Amino acid sequence: MKKLLIITTIMFLTNHSFSQDLKIGYTNVEYILSFLPETKQVQAEVQAYGTQLQNQLQSKITDFQSKADAFQKSAATMTEIIRADKQEELQNLQASIQKFQTEAQTSIQKKEQDLFKPLFEKISNAINTVSEKNNYSHVFSAGVAGVDVLLYARPSDDISLLVFEALGIDPPPTQE
Repeated sequence: MKKLLIITTIMFLTNHSFSQDLKIGYTNVEYILSFLPETKQVQAEVQAYGTQLQNQLQSKITDFQSKADAFQKSAATMTEIIRADKQEELQNLQASIQKFQTEAQTSIQKKEQDLFKPLFEKISNAINTVSEKNNYSHVFSAGVAGVDVLLYARPSDDISLLVFEALGIDPPPTQE
């Protein structure tokens, strides 16, 4: 019992001395990202890239469909070896389309990550600048459902407006 009292007292004194240096804030990086001027350009680039890949995919599908239609129309008059060869060609085209779809999705995700990375770094640098300038010891991320690392915070601890200022962006009107 005496040990428990000593440990509790030590923890209380330790927490009390640390709490004087503790200043906590939070922000929503996704929210700030949505107001960066570069975000629209990055989104447009990702969309254009996706459209380009979608057009290539559609071209492959159209080619496959025309070959499949031609095969169905003339399959009855083909010799067994030619029919087998055409079926294998169609199967290979179908496999190629599926592979292209998978690779295109992966490629779009990578392109998006690569293009957004500098924007996230810019926001991170602004958060670091604001945190140091305003003596925040900890800043948490909030606002992304299922990913929040902050369960509760006072609205007065939100540093998003300070981050907007550090980025040179006029903050959006507040929604109260």
